[in-house]
Amino acid sequence: MLRRPPSSEIPDSPGVYRFRDTHGAVLYVGKAKSLRKRLANYFARDLQVRTRVMVDSAESVDWIVTDNEVAAIMLEFSLVQEHQPRFNIRLRDDKSFPYLAITRHQEWPRALVIRGKRRKGIQYFGPYAHAYAIRQTLDLLLRTFPVRTCTDAKFSRHEAAGRPCLLFHIERCSGPCVGEVDVGRYGDHVDGLAGFLKGDTDTVVARLEATMYQAAEEQQYEQAARSRDQLAAVRKAMARQELVTEKRENFDVIAFTEDDLEIVLSVLNIRRGRVTGQTTTVVDRVEDVTSSGFVAVILRQMYGGDEPPRTILCQELPDEPDVWEDWLRQRRGGPVSLRVPQRGAKRRVMETAHANAVEEFARHRLRRHSDHNARAKALNSLQEMLDLPDAPLRIECYDISTIQGRDTVGSMVVFEDGLPKKSDYRRFKVRSVEGQDDLASMEEVLRRRFTAYLADSALPVEERGRFAYPPSLVVVDGGAGQLSRAVKVLTELDLDIPVIGLAKKLEEVYLPGQSDPLSIPRSEEALYLLQRVRDEAHRFAIMYHRILRGKRMVDSVLDDVIGVGPRRKKALLREFGSLKRMRAASKDELAGVVPDNVASVLYVALHEG
Repeated sequence: MLRRPPSSEIPDSPGVYRFRDTHGAVLYVGKAKSLRKRLANYFARDLQVRTRVMVDSAESVDWIVTDNEVAAIMLEFSLVQEHQPRFNIRLRDDKSFPYLAITRHQEWPRALVIRGKRRKGIQYFGPYAHAYAIRQTLDLLLRTFPVRTCTDAKFSRHEAAGRPCLLFHIERCSGPCVGEVDVGRYGDHVDGLAGFLKGDTDTVVARLEATMYQAAEEQQYEQAARSRDQLAAVRKAMARQELVTEKRENFDVIAFTEDDLEIVLSVLNIRRGRVTGQTTTVVDRVEDVTSSGFVAVILRQMYGGDEPPRTILCQELPDEPDVWEDWLRQRRGGPVSLRVPQRGAKRRVMETAHANAVEEFARHRLRRHSDHNARAKALNSLQEMLDLPDAPLRIECYDISTIQGRDTVGSMVVFEDGLPKKSDYRRFKVRSVEGQDDLASMEEVLRRRFTAYLADSALPVEERGRFAYPPSLVVVDGGAGQLSRAVKVLTELDLDIPVIGLAKKLEEVYLPGQSDPLSIPRSEEALYLLQRVRDEAHRFAIMYHRILRGKRMVDSVLDDVIGVGPRRKKALLREFGSLKRMRAASKDELAGVVPDNVASVLYVALHEG
């Protein structure tokens, strides 16, 4: 139960506050102009439903004082990124959009389409709605800016062989792997590609036109024709970027539509008057915010890690727009204007972005109606069938995979709110069990997981690791034997966590202290949820087992090959991935990774083994 701190203890200053649950996990992070006044609101009687659920889930609240509101925004952003609180609004799909990226940290930078978490040393452009659209644009631009797109392994292989790949021969790469271009010239290609993607198309077109005319005047007609073709490719790529304003302006457009459960956000990135990036994403409305409050949340998430443009057009201004402009100015290192467009081209762009949000919401509602209902029904059904005190919002399932006692592994998969949470998946290499003993292997995996949980929960909150959060329900793949080992571990560790066993054969559920298994009717959503959790644990365990088995098989063959040490073994695995593909490779392909004399010996060993 959350205790209300005395008002005298709460500073009347700007800062950030954190609500935590009984395990110390952060549930919600917020900022305030006055911490005392803001926190007092959470103990009012007429709280909104979502806020009431968050407060009821909290065990404690703490705060950090900052010098001003702008510093509070910065700290709030970093804490939300660090803790990923479940009651803070977050862009659900912010890591799934494709970007076009340039690996600036490398000697020979590479252009590639990339998704996922941003990494240091990589320059990003986008995001874009569709990966195929970026690849088509990149293919056109490579005719003008022949930057490599190959993997580092492929680059090293051709560098060692002294032979370029096909892309060099069709003039889509300048051949840095074989010394066909120097670092300075290659850097010009990279800078030109980056400039075009930033929207600086006029400079690129002017340079190509000048090169073409100069070559023609000097009667270098082949070079003039090449520049002409490059110019045509650039103009075709420009045509893919829709022109929205006659002025060469840089700005972002933020529009959205909403209901009581979710908000659909649509963002357009305009550079030099053209659309260079577009995203539409669905956001769970896990906290009670007004439309202006939502805009503030999105500004923090969009520009907490990226530099904002000079102008940001919003469907609605955030609360305290002056404070947000100050924060954005610090992020950019120059003035930033937040505006709601009223007329002209910018108003039409805003209407387009809003129409995109409305269209996406209509499609999403059709999918959501069945999805939300099914998940809620499944969790409630599982609570009822297993007689649990609460709906199992976090389910952990464990499985063992082995073949004749070799390469025995365990898997742990996590479902939160009925959906897989892959960032919390864990895999275990069984260490203490000799031969095939699934029961002892299950006991080891569970003991390691929950011993780690107890160790983590004893640490200060800021130092806790990946096992710090306990499940609402533990599911072990197997029958009474596996369940008894799970009960033994939890009892010895003095943990009161519900646990069941799920047998594959008849889909029977084994409960502690009951000799007869429970048969959940086939019509119940609870059974489908348990099957999904169990099958995912099985898939994850088998995948890890195959990795270890494949590595052992490769090791058994390669360890006897003279000239193949740990580094070359790693390079071979990185290039071919498996023993089967290594056996299918020719001597020349093997020689692309190891020296010729070693490749000959290796080829013989692979086909004798």
